[in-house]
Amino acid sequence: MFMVKEEKETSEGKHKREEREVSREEILKRILGLGNGLVKEIEAEENPHIDIPIRGSSNTVYDEKGKRIVLGDKVAKRAMFNVAHARKFMQTMLVASYVKKDLLENDLTATLRDLYYAKKHTIAGTKEDTIDEQKESDLAIVDLEVALDSFRERLHLRAEPKGRMAGELVVRDRVRDKIDLIDLSRMGSGGWAVPSIVEQIEFKDVGVEYVLVAEKNAIFDRLNEDGYWKRNKCLLMTTAGQAARGARRLLQRLSEELKLPCYCLTDADPYGFYIYSTMKYGSMALAHESERLGCPKLKFLGMSISDIEHYDLRSVTIKAKEVDIKRAQELLEYDWFKTKEWQRELKMFLEKKMKAEIQALSSKNLQYISKTYLPEKIKSQDFLP
Repeated sequence: MFMVKEEKETSEGKHKREEREVSREEILKRILGLGNGLVKEIEAEENPHIDIPIRGSSNTVYDEKGKRIVLGDKVAKRAMFNVAHARKFMQTMLVASYVKKDLLENDLTATLRDLYYAKKHTIAGTKEDTIDEQKESDLAIVDLEVALDSFRERLHLRAEPKGRMAGELVVRDRVRDKIDLIDLSRMGSGGWAVPSIVEQIEFKDVGVEYVLVAEKNAIFDRLNEDGYWKRNKCLLMTTAGQAARGARRLLQRLSEELKLPCYCLTDADPYGFYIYSTMKYGSMALAHESERLGCPKLKFLGMSISDIEHYDLRSVTIKAKEVDIKRAQELLEYDWFKTKEWQRELKMFLEKKMKAEIQALSSKNLQYISKTYLPEKIKSQDFLP
């Protein structure tokens, strides 16, 4: 019996590690290609520039077939000798240099905050700082991602990890030359913390039949304490609010690689619905990442506005605020919320102007969610697409 056990690398593991090394070498080649292209433009006395796909609603498309939000084909040219572009051009080059020399060449990872401090300094002979706020270096990272047609995890950059899991699943995790086997059924009351970078995670012993994603830590703790995942052969996961990239990527891998049904549990309000949609379809802000972050087969299990009536929860609802109403009106217009089921739920919310937290089920009894609500919903397949 174990929680974490170090394991020697097998020939299969070595092969997969070598595949990851190829990926690292590929990104190094892309960065060098970007740099060499700029040098050629300078030598030709041209204005060096970077082609960067435009991000935002004006260049975002909903792919009905793939069930994903994706970037369109609009591209902006960011030139070095352009007053409006020069600062961002310089910041993108600083990020590229740090990724290549400090991270990829040394096979190290760093946080976004590490990069910010590493590249923040005053330019010699001036009073101008290269980067004023981390927001600037974060945007430069995204610019480099899309310019290289890659993603930050392959650039060896990681955000703060967020999310926990528990269930009958053993994963194999590798950090450089150290390999651990981790049993997610033996992580105690806290569960296993989902890493920021999950490409190195391998699934070993799988004893679960589906994945249940809870928006809130409190629901994860309730279901974990109740032993819900043990009784129902479920892999329990919390995103602690809006899901981080590592959690979204891992959820997609569980769905596609293990073919596990995935269900989502949020509050019955427009923000909970939106959290679900970003895990399923991706988001406009990360449309360039939807192919690897979206989980098209994810189903919305609850909590719905219809559930308020069905489970007699009117006495424990919360009056919707103007910001909630505005958000619901926005969701009504999104292509990925155009199904008749979601249109009905959103219009019901706007009509009743009330919302409910998942914890409202505790008004029945503390274990109502684990012993009645979830078993009933899953047995009847009562979910929204």
